[in-house]
Amino acid sequence: MPRFAANLSMLFTEVPFMDRFAEARSAGFEAVEYLFPYAHSPEELASALRRNSLKQVLHNLPAGDWEAGERGIACHPHRVDEFREGVGRAIAYAHALDCPQLNCLAGKVPTGVSGEQARATLVANLRFAAAELGAASIRLLVEPINSYDIPGFFLTRTAQALEILDEVGSDNLFLQYDIYHAQRMEGELGSTIQNHLPRIGHIQLADNPGRHEPGTGEINYAWLLRHIDALGYRGWIGCEYKPAGNTHHGLGWMDRLTH
Repeated sequence: MPRFAANLSMLFTEVPFMDRFAEARSAGFEAVEYLFPYAHSPEELASALRRNSLKQVLHNLPAGDWEAGERGIACHPHRVDEFREGVGRAIAYAHALDCPQLNCLAGKVPTGVSGEQARATLVANLRFAAAELGAASIRLLVEPINSYDIPGFFLTRTAQALEILDEVGSDNLFLQYDIYHAQRMEGELGSTIQNHLPRIGHIQLADNPGRHEPGTGEINYAWLLRHIDALGYRGWIGCEYKPAGNTHHGLGWMDRLTH
């Protein structure tokens, strides 16, 4: 049976962020993920994890000014120093939280930067981050994101991401496969996961349209979750969706679609 991790950036938003750990535990989750830890101290977050007997399975590298609309800086040629400083900060948090993997958001291509420049910058930054994280025994992930939700995002398709992985050439760089983003850009979910499973480090889910709970849209999650399980995927699946209503009331999909 798949193992689900609550994404605390999107679930349980009925309460303040630090209270969401207890909400996730009360809902039966054993693991959590979220976008960024950096607004809180490592000690505060580690205490919340321990207090609620939760494992943290993922967070992102620093991604620029999120509130201003930035969605990553890894492809920004003029912010390489900032990116590298962020890698060190992310490693420190990951160690404090016993988090085994970190995701890198490529970012939107800056004005005046060519696609070739953005790609070269991303490849160099991923090489640096993969090496630094490898030395710290942490896996690095990189995630394609659909261009409808984030226009201008550099990395949008699975094939493109795998080409980047090949160019980086690190055994410590993996694909973060978000089912929702992949459905919007390309479909072929079952075969893509099957064909590239050894290179997939983490899976996330949401249905389409609306990015709500599995079972609310067009994706056949009852089949897809069985398929992922049968393939032998043993990682966590992050529940990175926007609840259509109250988070707790919408969690019945886990029983309906996995039994």
